[in-house]
Amino acid sequence: MKNIYGQNIIVCDRGLEALYQLKIIPNHVVGDFDSVSPNVLTFYQNKPQVVFHTYNAEKDNTDTDIALKLAIKLKSSKITILGALGKRMDHAIANIHILKDALESEILCQILDEHNRIYLINKEMTLEKEKIYGKYVSLIPLTSTVEGLTLTGFKYPLNNYDLPVGTSLGISNEMIEDRAHIKMEKGILIVIESRD
Repeated sequence: MKNIYGQNIIVCDRGLEALYQLKIIPNHVVGDFDSVSPNVLTFYQNKPQVVFHTYNAEKDNTDTDIALKLAIKLKSSKITILGALGKRMDHAIANIHILKDALESEILCQILDEHNRIYLINKEMTLEKEKIYGKYVSLIPLTSTVEGLTLTGFKYPLNNYDLPVGTSLGISNEMIEDRAHIKMEKGILIVIESRD
């Protein structure tokens, strides 16, 4: 069993099962542990380097939210969340919204699965075509309006546009240049880099 050198690994509840299969030792484990097999739970409880954070199942925050807050408290410079877009749409939407905590702490935070990279931005940024996760770049307001949105280097450009929540205008854009630029005056955007 191993840990990835130099990185904090925080796992939520049933995620222990996946780490056990991959032979990975986490630094921190968060949850109520009602969905972990007893033998896996015991295995990790017997590892002195693993810190357990046990919570009642009836709590105000999801395990992912608690784990993200812990990662921020540990002064992480970058946070990658895996397994956050599963079968439960309510959890998936909440997991995108809680990225705001990391954004406000000025920590790069992303959700990854095999088809998507999701993160939030509140200031201008440049994308490089060879580094994006997939063909499509979707921009969805997290705030009620993203004001003064300007897109260059995209198939569908915008110029100083106020993008309101509740529209699909920002879905499935594509880069047509090696570098594309997103600029905004005010608000928060959900950025989703996707591949089919």
